Amino acid sequence: MAGQVIWITGLSGAGKTTLAKKLIQRLQKCESQPILLDGDILRNLLHVSENDRDSHSRKARINLALKYAQMCRLLSDQGFVVVIATISMFDELYAWNRENITNYFEVYLKVPLYELRRRDPKSIYQRYENGELINVAGLDLSVEPPQTPHLTLDFETQPTIWQSSTDLADHLMVALNKLSPV
Repeated sequence: MAGQVIWITGLSGAGKTTLAKKLIQRLQKCESQPILLDGDILRNLLHVSENDRDSHSRKARINLALKYAQMCRLLSDQGFVVVIATISMFDELYAWNRENITNYFEVYLKVPLYELRRRDPKSIYQRYENGELINVAGLDLSVEPPQTPHLTLDFETQPTIWQSSTDLADHLMVALNKLSPV
């Protein structure tokens, strides 16, 4: 029985975890046990220190993202629906996921930098501006937004679905039902 991986990506503050949690609630109504993986929690689980500047370099982030992807594949191969919320915005990662994960569904939360700075739930953008952080995805660390995601939720062009995490999850569920076997 093949599972599925729903890979939610976007920059810090885009709403990945909020959307993933809401989606898990929706999936629990139609799936037995969907699994939520969150980049912040996985970093802690894999003992990646927030204070180690090298752990946020491009190479380190790609290596970590590939570990996430392999974990997703392992779980989905066992029949689980996995929802992962992670920045992990690298072309080689998208390619690996598409080649190696059956039933892969990519969601890109496209939120402009001005809005991310306004939200800034972890004070990442403020700490960057204060010189306390380096290797911040989308600022001094280049990332590649997905070029062909299965679904893009764009803050500027689809403002009505951004009114609540429930609206976002509803929109995502509709897309999943149309394009994939959830």
